[in-house]
Amino acid sequence: MKRKPLLFLFGMALLLLSSCGGGAPVKFGSSGKPYEVLVVMNQAQWEKPAGRALYEALTTQVPGLPQAEPSFDISYSPTETFDSMLKMVRNIVIADISEIYSAPKFSYSPDVWAANQAVLKIQAPDEAAFQLFVETNADRIVKFFNDVEIRRGVALLQEKYNADAERMIKDTFGVELRIPNDINKYKTGEQFFWASNDAGAGRKDIVVYSFPYTDLNTFTRDYLVAKRDSVMKINIQGAFDGSYMTTEKRVEPLYTPISVMQSYCGELRGLWRMEKDMMGGPFVSHARLDETNQRVIVAEVFVFAPEKKKRNLLEVTEASLYTLKLPGEFGSSDTIELPIAEEKEK
Repeated sequence: MKRKPLLFLFGMALLLLSSCGGGAPVKFGSSGKPYEVLVVMNQAQWEKPAGRALYEALTTQVPGLPQAEPSFDISYSPTETFDSMLKMVRNIVIADISEIYSAPKFSYSPDVWAANQAVLKIQAPDEAAFQLFVETNADRIVKFFNDVEIRRGVALLQEKYNADAERMIKDTFGVELRIPNDINKYKTGEQFFWASNDAGAGRKDIVVYSFPYTDLNTFTRDYLVAKRDSVMKINIQGAFDGSYMTTEKRVEPLYTPISVMQSYCGELRGLWRMEKDMMGGPFVSHARLDETNQRVIVAEVFVFAPEKKKRNLLEVTEASLYTLKLPGEFGSSDTIELPIAEEKEK
């Protein structure tokens, strides 16, 4: 029997992939790494204040890290060379400056050229309006792509996660939390769970603990830092006598109210260190009220990666915090509202 030419077979495969159930196109997955953004903009505008404002917004320093790291790694394409290959990138910002627009605005479109893709257009009538709009909305732009990456991380954890850890957490606290498969070393205590990948470099840890709820003063930076320190001192000791984990106070932790599972969540972001030891790094914790049992559930991720960048290691692991489900939330969807979703293109 004669072999069919390889080119013919490849073409047939593409043809089959191009339709699904009656002709709907099937898109290939987007390319690129987490926290990478491609900016598409006229080159002259990119080099002027309008473009510099966009670059400055996207490279704002990530809060709560021990070394300065930008929010995103930026690549750039002139508008005229934005080709089919570049259209596969996972995160894209398209600057559209034209007198046809009466006022600046955002428009967001998911999966335009590839699956699992976010394309954000920033439209403005002129460069001055574009610059002012970007400077005014810099936090929204950063939060938009941060939330997009968190949503991707949550989606991955719905498909692949450590089932043993989830079972242990549910048995201990009566809550659900999904963590990556490679975080598979465990320690338990009284209302305390600790899991780690125990890596020498690029170490990732997740802890869960609970305590009784008293009043609204619980959800403040000072209260949650004090509670964190008391819990970690008991449960996470270092290699030397008298060493234990604590919160680094020389850099003030950041407390931010956010929404998770459509309910209030206190996010604490800062640095940890080992007392009487040289270890340290960044952490992020979520504190949520379990109204059914009148207690506070805290889930935290912290990382240790000396002399290495920590942004991706921390933020990719942070997606686990958004999978925390309290009693009454089991079976509900893990939605994260995007700050620009209301302006989604039709």
